[in-house]
This record gives sequence, C-alpha cells and structure tokens, in this order.
Amino acid sequence: MLIDLDKIQPDCVAALDSEGGSVTYGEICRKAREIRASYGRSLCFLLVENSAAAVAMVMAMLGSETMVPLILNAKTDAGLLDALMDTYKPQFICTPEDGYQIRATGNPTCELHPWLSHLLPTSGSTGSPKLVRHKYENIEAAALNISTFFELKSSDRPLLVLPLYYTMGLSVVFSHLKVGATVLITGRSMTESAFWQFMKNEHATSFTGVPYSFQILNVMRFMRMQLPDMELLTQGGGKMPHDLNIKFAEYCRDNGKRWIATYGQSECTARMAWLPPQWALEKAGSIGIAVPNGELSLIDTDGNVIEGANVEGEMCYRGKNVTMGYAVKSSDLALGDERKGFIRTGDIARRDGDGCYYIVGRMSRFLKLYGMRVGLDESEQIIQDATGAECACVGTDQKMIVYITDATKADAVKQVLVEKTHITASSFEVRVINEIPKNPTGKKMYKQLKNV
Repeated sequence: MLIDLDKIQPDCVAALDSEGGSVTYGEICRKAREIRASYGRSLCFLLVENSAAAVAMVMAMLGSETMVPLILNAKTDAGLLDALMDTYKPQFICTPEDGYQIRATGNPTCELHPWLSHLLPTSGSTGSPKLVRHKYENIEAAALNISTFFELKSSDRPLLVLPLYYTMGLSVVFSHLKVGATVLITGRSMTESAFWQFMKNEHATSFTGVPYSFQILNVMRFMRMQLPDMELLTQGGGKMPHDLNIKFAEYCRDNGKRWIATYGQSECTARMAWLPPQWALEKAGSIGIAVPNGELSLIDTDGNVIEGANVEGEMCYRGKNVTMGYAVKSSDLALGDERKGFIRTGDIARRDGDGCYYIVGRMSRFLKLYGMRVGLDESEQIIQDATGAECACVGTDQKMIVYITDATKADAVKQVLVEKTHITASSFEVRVINEIPKNPTGKKMYKQLKNV
C-alpha cells in the first residue's frame, strides 16, 4: 500500500485529535480496501477540517488508488465551491457534515490519468480553478525525503496545526505515517488554552509552522514554557522575519532542540530544501540545501546553468516529488506528467560557497524604477528591518505602492527606501490601511490590496 501503511502494526494509532477522535493504521488500511472494492477510478471533492477522521479519509482515498480527491477546506466559500463543481464535475463529494460518507453527485465519470493521486488548489488561490496535479510517486518521494532529513521515528508525535488541505500540512502527515508515528492534529487556535493542554497532555515532540505561526508562539511566550517532550521546531511557508528566526534558533540551541527552516512549493509536494540545524544561526535566512534525493540549481536569463557562488539566477529543482503540472479544466485530469521531474521555481536566488541557497525574490515580484531592478520582497525586508513596520509592497514600473498599518511610520518607510535604493522619493507611495490581507496560513494576499 502507499507509503507502506500496511506494514505498520494495525493497532498503532496513526492520528489523534484534540476533540478525542483517533484512527489506527489498520483502520486506514481497511477503509482503503473498502474504497478500492466499492468504487472505480473516480474524482471526489474531499472537504476537510483538522481531525483524525479527515486524516483517515485522505489516506484511505490515496491508499485505494481508485478515488482521486481534490482536497479542500471544509469552509470553502460556497461560490468558489460551486465554480469548482461546475468546472470539474466530480462523481463524488465527501464532507465532515456527512461524517465523511462518500456521496454520489450524479455526474458522469471522467478520464483520470492512472498516475494521478490527488489535487490541491494553487497556493493563495481565491477563486481560480487552477489545481496542482500530484501523482502517487510524489507522495512516496516526499514521505521518504522529509522523514530522512528530519530523522523521523515511530515514537514521534508531531503537532499538526497547519490545515490538512495545505501542502505543508499534508507533508507532515505523509512523512510521519511513513515511519509509523502518531500525528496529533488540531483545529484549535493557538490562543486557546485547550490547544496548549492538548499539546502538553499528548506529549507533542515537534511543531511545524509558517512564519505567522511562530509570530503567535512568540506572543504566547512559548519560549518560557516547560516543554520537555518537544524536540523539533520546523518552519516553512515563506521567509521568517530575521529577528524572529534568530530568536527561535537561539532558543532551540540553548534548550537542546532542533530548529530547521525549510523551503517548498505545492508544485513539488511541499519540501525542496532544508537548512541543517548546525547552520541555523550562522546562515539564518538561508533555505539551505536540497532535500535528500533532490537537486537544486540556478540558471541565468538565457537558461544557462550558473556554476559560481553568489551569482543570482532563477532557482530550479529536480526530483521525484515534482508534480505533473496544472489543471484548469476537467479534461486536464487525463494529462500525463508534463514536468518530468524538473521545475523552474520562479524564485530568484543565490548560492553561497557552502552550497546553501538564499531566496532574493520572485521573478514576478520585481519592478524597474527609473531603469533600476527593485525587488518587492527585498523592499519589504528592508522596511521591516529598518522601521519594524508591517508592510506589503506592490506596484508598476512607474511607482511602488507600500501598504503599512502604522501611520506614524509612513515618513520613515519612504525615507529608508530612498536611502537604500537611491531612487527619487516620487517613485514610492505609502498608503495606510487597517490590516494587510493574508490567507489562513499567514501569506500576504497581494491581489486583494487592489480592493483595499
């Protein structure tokens, strides 16, 4: 069975949730066999919340290798869900409201590529029908790669707070079930006492979060807590503020824990690079090196491979966790592997003398102001470091628009940009808004700034 789930002791607990739900490896395997025996190759919209029952259904569908789930948030906007239903016309739907019973929609069967394992919305999607097409080999590769560099073991009890419909949340499940561990999953807010009680009572050994998660942990005074079971803190989902990165790295160093920053994309089944913990402070801000069995490289604007150190180029990745491509319509689900294990990430990066990579920005996140190339992500980091202002930078080649939430810092923000870029002040406009729009995992939603 997929990731050798059937080789784990059947009575071992695979997932345990904060509401008292649990599922064993044996129960997942039995459910997978039932689905395989009851359904032909079919598309199912699987709406999930963070629970043991959801983990069971996700893994059973994947393990059946007949039911192909589009994994969605159980609270997906009704209009978006209707649009996706109209576009892809699934044969089945499965939701927590129905106790994760598989219900027929009446839609006719559609052609699905035999390698297609599951579908995920593209990161940050707010209504696009664009989906990432994963294959079974991607799951196997991701589970092996991640369990290897994290040195996972069957006694691990990872705390999963990231959404199950989010690529990094899924990767936590894949990698830990690969080694027979027990995933502790919760939909509780980190500001609730029940969240912390669950973490402590169930002896969580690791925590995986995005930068926003660690900002909350910092506010909740996580570093003052007595957490003898916690061995590993891992971060992905975007660049951490430098000071916060250092703070958690120092905490882990001083308390016998590991701090591992990672980098990835849904298009590569979550993880593509990791920073070994011995470099957590020395190379803070680096995404590190390629995951085991993967390969990172840089290319210039002509597509030539960059061999030297500290030269910027587009970062590329090769590995078995690279997905097959995208779907934007139902017929795309029959397509084969368009990427063949290789992807141009769209990220601009450099590589130091030790082979560690540093993300400079996105290819699409650059402006040319007065003929000078200015990185929007880099500008945000400059503003954050110099003024402490929360910000989001967008714009055109005529003007950069900087959105901030603290009006008292408007002049300082413009001044630091002028000083750092040496570009005239008229190229920058600072706008004050109440809140920077973000998705549930804390990533900035730049497209929504147009409506602010």
